[in-house]
Amino acid sequence: MKKLFGFIIISLVSITTQAQKRPKLVVGIVVDQMKMEYLYRFESDFSENGFKRLMKNGYTFHNAHYNYMPTYTAPGHASIYTGTTPSMHGIVGNDWFHRTLKKDMYCTDDAAVSTLVPGTETEGKMSPRNLQSTTMTDELKLSTNFKGKVIGMSIKDRGAILPAGHFADWAFWYTKTGEFISSDYYGKKLPTWADDFNKEKNYIPYTEKGWSLLKPKEVYNESLPDDNPYEGKLYKKTPFFPYNMKEMLDNNDPGVIRVSPYGNNLLADFAKRAIEKEELGKDEITDFLALSFSSTDYIGHTFGPRSIEIQDTYLRLDETIADFLNYLDKTVGKDNYLVFLTADHAGAENSTFLKDNKYKVDNINYKNVSADLKEFSKTTFSDDLILKYDNFNVFFDLDLIKSKGLDLTKVKQSFKEYLYTKEYVKRVYTEEEILAGSPNDELLEFVSNGYDPTQNGELYFVYKPGYLEYSATGTTHGSPYTYDTHVPVIFYGWHIKKGESHEKKYITQIAPTVSQLLKITMPNSTKCEVLTELFTKKE
Repeated sequence: MKKLFGFIIISLVSITTQAQKRPKLVVGIVVDQMKMEYLYRFESDFSENGFKRLMKNGYTFHNAHYNYMPTYTAPGHASIYTGTTPSMHGIVGNDWFHRTLKKDMYCTDDAAVSTLVPGTETEGKMSPRNLQSTTMTDELKLSTNFKGKVIGMSIKDRGAILPAGHFADWAFWYTKTGEFISSDYYGKKLPTWADDFNKEKNYIPYTEKGWSLLKPKEVYNESLPDDNPYEGKLYKKTPFFPYNMKEMLDNNDPGVIRVSPYGNNLLADFAKRAIEKEELGKDEITDFLALSFSSTDYIGHTFGPRSIEIQDTYLRLDETIADFLNYLDKTVGKDNYLVFLTADHAGAENSTFLKDNKYKVDNINYKNVSADLKEFSKTTFSDDLILKYDNFNVFFDLDLIKSKGLDLTKVKQSFKEYLYTKEYVKRVYTEEEILAGSPNDELLEFVSNGYDPTQNGELYFVYKPGYLEYSATGTTHGSPYTYDTHVPVIFYGWHIKKGESHEKKYITQIAPTVSQLLKITMPNSTKCEVLTELFTKKE
């Protein structure tokens, strides 16, 4: 009997040990256009149960950065989940001119698929087929023999599709019809629970209550005054609280919720429904929920990083995250889930605001850049040799250059010298220089990491710090500078000790780190550099 009892005890211990090898659920949270600085600036106004809970009880990397340009949404999500840069995974922008195909592309366009929701034919023709590398979610599917579930969701299609990877069970994204949709890349019809959620029109209660300040106005002393000259209008309305969202909805479409904090709430509601109905984290086979909050980006672009609107959005997102963590505690169990939180890029200060405060920078209109390049070409070469200017890339009409008997190397050098006469240009690189690289040129390294010679242009240039290719209001991103590269990286939950690091880290370390924690194969293009701090014993 003693032997039998001992055998049972050993067996139970073995089962428990096996169960703890992986968390039941991994939740990857990406906050679109989140600056690390927001966690510091708004800290005193956050609750104890949202961002502070993650930072105090998890492991925070304070000095994490992107290591390529352009720092846009699609490359950001792809880089987080593949553990590599656009030069390898192929997502070189949100949309771009493809050098080899000689046509404009969108990151997740796929003409071979169809929407699963009537009335969203264009918005639904999406898949991950343009992504050239595997993701950590792909590797989880492979390691569990496709038994672990992987679901991606976001207000943006690219924020859902690219993190979910090639083998996902589902990716869902929001449309102007007020529905979360998907394509037949993932299945023949929308899951019943998702269809039911759409029929409930859950966006209506949010829009009907309007957008007022969450807290008393004096709390927002970390921001510029309401209705300052650096903010853009919201659906033609003066940027001033409160916002009548019902009126905006009546005059537009359900897409208006994107440019409000309620886009984040709606996504969290949808995520909870998915966890419940798909039974994520209910067995010992690890599932993965890739969650991307997009409204922060829409609001940042419209109002800028010093607006009351962006501060209110983060105070509300703090509450949303607190509620979601409590939900995970109840449904999956406090010690059974692993969370990481990061951002796909950060965001610049408004250039007009900086200029008004005596920093000599400016906003640049890309149409003017393109027109100037074409004018220079006609003046110098008596013809327009520019095929396209797009996302810092200059594409030449190589057939025309050849037919005119021009030396391409000399043509590139001529344009390079011309661009250096522009006040806003910091560096100009030819394709040859980019591919050759240089250990002594940090900007070139950023460009090289984001460059694919089959897709990018023959010439590439970088703006000076502070200059934005954008309008005079709001803000944007895309540069290799710290205001666009510095983002939060926080790990929390299953087997994660409390702590923090101020050493420089790269966003491409997240995927191999998660893979190592789960003891699965790393994505196939990653450099396999992990966040070693997470692998020391938990105290």
